[in-house]
Amino acid sequence: MIDLSTTYLGIGLRTPLIPSASPLTEDLGNIRKMEDAGAAAVVLHSLFEEQIRQDRDELLTHLSRGTESNAEALTYFPEPPAFHVGPEHYLENIRKITDAVDIPIIASLNGSTMGNWTSYARLMEEAGASAIELNIYWIPTSLHLTGTEVEKIYLDIVEAVKSKVTIPVAVKVSPFFTNFANMAARLDTAGADGLVLFNRFFQPDIDVETLEVRPNILLSTPMAMRVPLRWIALLHGRITASLAATGGIHRPTDVVKMLMAGADATMLCSALLRHGIPYLSVLERGVRDWMDQHEYQSVSQLKGSLSQTNCPDPSAFERAQYMRAIASSGY
Repeated sequence: MIDLSTTYLGIGLRTPLIPSASPLTEDLGNIRKMEDAGAAAVVLHSLFEEQIRQDRDELLTHLSRGTESNAEALTYFPEPPAFHVGPEHYLENIRKITDAVDIPIIASLNGSTMGNWTSYARLMEEAGASAIELNIYWIPTSLHLTGTEVEKIYLDIVEAVKSKVTIPVAVKVSPFFTNFANMAARLDTAGADGLVLFNRFFQPDIDVETLEVRPNILLSTPMAMRVPLRWIALLHGRITASLAATGGIHRPTDVVKMLMAGADATMLCSALLRHGIPYLSVLERGVRDWMDQHEYQSVSQLKGSLSQTNCPDPSAFERAQYMRAIASSGY
């Protein structure tokens, strides 16, 4: 019997297959279908810093409305329905989902600045989340902000969230640091229980007819997995944090490759949007078949077998591979 179990963020999982944050994970019905299709855990859609700030601003507006009209108004509060806004719905959604399914539910908190929004991490834990995925999505544009200052902001956010919860915190970041290996080690030291590699920067597009700048979201392709595969292979065995791969995982062999590189979990979004939630069972069956054909008995046997520390040619993940690729292409 092939054992697909793995451990991610200290949580034992039946398989490495986890649907990542997306519109699919907003709905309880979808999450039930994911559990039935074999999802080992689910990352909920993101709660954004901006939503929390808006919620706080609206609350202050309601509390202050009419307070100058007369003395009795100083004790006036709006009717409860006025407070039913995004963040509260998110927390209620965690409660409903965790009551309805047996798999771990990972809440997603998305932000880029220091502030009281990080206190929602504790509320997510209280609502029943098994872990938190902290997605720091940020494109620094200031001409005066240094790389050192940018990195400090990331680390400060991680430490702020970690100080508020006892459940594990995974940090989802981009690869765009001067030395990502150093940044990964510092996030590890700052308390990150896991790293999710990598988030995608959705690039804007220009509509030449309407003269508008518009978002243009494209589903990933297997080519997108090359960057996380390389960095997971480089980091496996060198930091204590769990490693999750996301981006470009569409086929059973994509899952196998990420595990060989050293991933503890593989996260899926575009593949499920393209093929539907039942595709989870197709991926699981494909991974089992591949392992059976190649005589692997467990994910633990597979995991990290071709990371840099275990690869017959460690230089393949660095500059030497670049030179070989150029030479073999005939350029």
